[in-house]
Amino acid sequence: MREAHAIEQSVGMEYYVSDADGVGGHLRESPADFRVTELEAFDTEPVDADTGAYPHLVVRVELRDWDTNDFASALSDRLGISRERVSWAGTKDKRAVTRQLFSVKGIDAEAVPAIDDADIEVIGRAGRPILFGDLAGNAFEIVVREADAPDNAASVLGDLAAFGAGEDGDEGSGRGLPDDERTVGVPNYFGQQRFGSRRPVTHEVGLQIARGEWKGAVLAYVGNPSEREPADTREARAYVDETHDWAGALERLPRALGYERSICHRLVENGAGTPADFRDALEAVPSNLQTLFVNAAQSYVFNRILSERLARGLPFDRPVEGDVVCFADGDAPEGLRLPDTDRTQRVTDRRLRTVQRHCARGRAFVTAPLIGTETDLADGDPGEIERAVLAEVGLEPGDFDLPGEFDSTGTRRAVLLRTDLAVARDGDDLAFSFSLPKGSYATVLLREFRKGDPAV
Repeated sequence: MREAHAIEQSVGMEYYVSDADGVGGHLRESPADFRVTELEAFDTEPVDADTGAYPHLVVRVELRDWDTNDFASALSDRLGISRERVSWAGTKDKRAVTRQLFSVKGIDAEAVPAIDDADIEVIGRAGRPILFGDLAGNAFEIVVREADAPDNAASVLGDLAAFGAGEDGDEGSGRGLPDDERTVGVPNYFGQQRFGSRRPVTHEVGLQIARGEWKGAVLAYVGNPSEREPADTREARAYVDETHDWAGALERLPRALGYERSICHRLVENGAGTPADFRDALEAVPSNLQTLFVNAAQSYVFNRILSERLARGLPFDRPVEGDVVCFADGDAPEGLRLPDTDRTQRVTDRRLRTVQRHCARGRAFVTAPLIGTETDLADGDPGEIERAVLAEVGLEPGDFDLPGEFDSTGTRRAVLLRTDLAVARDGDDLAFSFSLPKGSYATVLLREFRKGDPAV
């Protein structure tokens, strides 16, 4: 175990579990180097189904270098409808080639427009919109270009195989890359893109919201400059921090910062005198982004809990007394390890050995909380970790009793991410192929191999 890159530590990912040196290299030199295909779990009716009973048109879209939110906006603009009528199951990386489902309420198949760098295929109709989580997982094909030390991949692979199996030692050191797949494991962190790859502040906004600091949340999002941003953006954000002049901010914020500008417009129109004014301004952004603010705060706390579990030497592949486990989803596609967090059990001393066997066979998973109003914390050492992290960030479950889209009841999430990973080498390039359950991040696996700035 070794300390992570500073920008990863800032979002709670404090360690790598692999002690081996990284391969370095570059991600996403072209969108085709990062391919993501949804493993679909959403049923549709035929395209000619009754639109009264099935008002949502479902399309499969291949996007090249498109942000998911931006594509949804472009699609709704072309159709002349509210963006809130466009839904999807999971937000994907922008610098990528992605295949995923969208649903659009109240349109005919013939109305689907042509959009640059997007191939749109109509596949059916549905009685409800596609929602976040309406997929089983994602399949990835990712190339790391020009690795500085590609030979290190074998040692990292061995470390991750050992961690996934709960073993000590480095079973892969000094070996070449295998021709077949190997089962590996990493902590199921929320990846950097959850918080902002270049400017990781989304969780800071959510933490302020959960504390009831609505003005602080606005300043964390609209102000709060990052050295990784262009100079004109940094200057505009610094002006916001110094003056709280929302009209002046509109004159300075680049047009590309559409959400920040929407918040400032609302403050100029309605005033900025009360906490309610700042909450109203945050509600000027799309509803899924409002939810993401709070989700990012929960994700940050979760990452901190996992890092502390690592620091204390608690296992990830099997429970200790006091843990809460969930069980496997019996409807998951073959070969995909998909936790069902609606089915949980608290691990007592009497049940410990039985539940450990379930985890060893892939029938159960150790979990940690995504804090919300209905969160029950663990007992024993795991519960002590959860309570200590919450105390450090100044939150408790009741703080997530929030208005509108900001409210969250919470859930639990598996702490270990296991997958069958194939790694192939072509000169100094490394190609990775694997599948992950919904909600897990490819970059969390790749960071163990690269061990560097996630933005490079």
